[in-house]
This record gives sequence, structure tokens and C-alpha cells, in this order.
Amino acid sequence: MTLLYVSTAERAAAWQPIFAEAGEEMIVGEAAVTDPAAVTHLLCWTPPRDLGRYPNLKVVISAGAGVDQMPPLPPGVALSRTVAPGIEEMVRDWVLMACLMLHRSMPAYLEQAARGEWKTHHTQLAQGCRVGIMGMGRIGSLAARSLASLGFPVAGWSRSGRPVEGVEVFGSDQLDAMLARTDLLVCLLPLTPETRGLMNADFLGKLPRGARLVHAGRGAQLDMDALKAALDQGQISAAMLDVTEPEPLPQDHWAWADPRVIITPHVAAVTDYAEGARHVLEVIRATRAGTEIPGLVDQAKGY
Repeated sequence: MTLLYVSTAERAAAWQPIFAEAGEEMIVGEAAVTDPAAVTHLLCWTPPRDLGRYPNLKVVISAGAGVDQMPPLPPGVALSRTVAPGIEEMVRDWVLMACLMLHRSMPAYLEQAARGEWKTHHTQLAQGCRVGIMGMGRIGSLAARSLASLGFPVAGWSRSGRPVEGVEVFGSDQLDAMLARTDLLVCLLPLTPETRGLMNADFLGKLPRGARLVHAGRGAQLDMDALKAALDQGQISAAMLDVTEPEPLPQDHWAWADPRVIITPHVAAVTDYAEGARHVLEVIRATRAGTEIPGLVDQAKGY
């Protein structure tokens, strides 16, 4: 089995010795392919236009945890997202940072610091700030447990409503109920047709007045104009965004200059090269053995 690698040169340099030690073949770049029929696995962020060139392709592996950038794949070709503990832990850390920053009024303090103003704001106990997490997969469950350990009352919402120990989980038809009890909303949802544009004016209006938003899902899930209106109306008091629509935001976009909004440039997680290589090797070995492919994506659902 042969992996065709279509990604950054820096990552390739780190991966090549790992694949050599494992005894697996790795071709870097389509220009280096001499026998397209030998390619069984493809690592990329977005695949080459003509996948029909590779008649024995079995699995396309996303170079990151997301797969919403992937087009429909040919019949019989599986899709795997990169699963690495480092990704989950890094996103958890970013979510904790963002939640604590909003909980402790950091947008207001940063604005004051810029003009040299010394002024205190009311500090609420963690137990008085109800956190709601949309998306209770591996990352959402980890973030929920971590926030709960800090004393925040945490609830989650997921399509399946699958239980998570120590966390109240609302099912797919209970989103409004979860929003109504949420002072600090965290979005970790994958981008699907159902979640695209989900956080619009009507959605934000279902949160308690003055709620805060932490967004690390996908930019297209949040209507930025609706967020601006909700901030101006006091419905949302502050937001921290790692993803936006579009990405990157234009330099003159209102959100850059709004002191109520803190933006990071889609850096909540960056795949560790060694962990990514190990995941791909596990996918290749599982394919060879006929066992379940790690990170297998239900392409109909989009996650």
C-alpha cells in the first residue's frame, strides 16, 4: 500500500523518516507518482481534482480534524479525519482559555488597558455561570469535563444526545432548552448543511440576555451580522472567535475593531506532525487488516 502525500513540505520532511522506519511507502506530491495504480491512500487538506487517476484509491485522509472542505469522494473511497490526542487537548485548552477570559471580563479589561484606565468589574463565581457546549464528541466531552472540574455548571447538546458522565446532555430536539439555560455558549460543531448559518439572529435571541459566545466550530455557522446586532442590542455581551466567515476576515471588518470581540486566526489546534503521521500509519494498517479505519467519517452526515 502506498500513501500519496499532498500537503506542506515542512510536514513531509517530518513524516518521511517516520514512514521509512515503519516500512511504509510515501510519495510526496503528484509529480512524483510514476504508477498511479499503486496509490491506495491520499493525505491532503483538499484532494486533487482528478481522483479518477488513482484506480486503487481506498482512503482519503484529511490533514486536519475537519472534513467540511472535502468534496464528495468517488464511490468506494472512505474518508478519515485526523485523530490525534494533541488536537483534542489543544482545542480543550483554547476553549478553557476563552471561557475564562469571557467569564472574567477580559474584553473589557483589554479595552481599558489600551487607554490606561484602572476600573474593576463584578466577578461572578464559576458556579453562577452556566456553560453550554454544542458538539459533544471527543473534544466537546473533554472540554465539558474540564470546565465542570473548575466549578462551572456544564450542559451539552448533540444530535445523538449520548450521555457524558457528569454533564447534562440535551438531545437534537432540545436545543432551545439548552440555550435558555446557557450564560456562556461554546460551539464545537462540525460544519454540515444543518449547522451552516445555525447561529443567526433568532438563535442568538434564545440565549439569556448578556450571554457570551465562544466559537471554535466553523466560521460559516455564525452569522457575523447577527452577532454585531446582538452585541449592539446587549443580547450578547462578548465573544471570542477562532473561526470566522470569511477566513481570514478583511482588515476593515468591524469585528477586528470591536472591543467586545476577541479573534484568534484559527489556531485552537495545530496537528502535531508526529501524531498526524502515526494516525495515517494506523489507517493504512487498518485498511490492510480489514479492520475499522480510525477517524472514519460518515460522509452522509459530514462527521
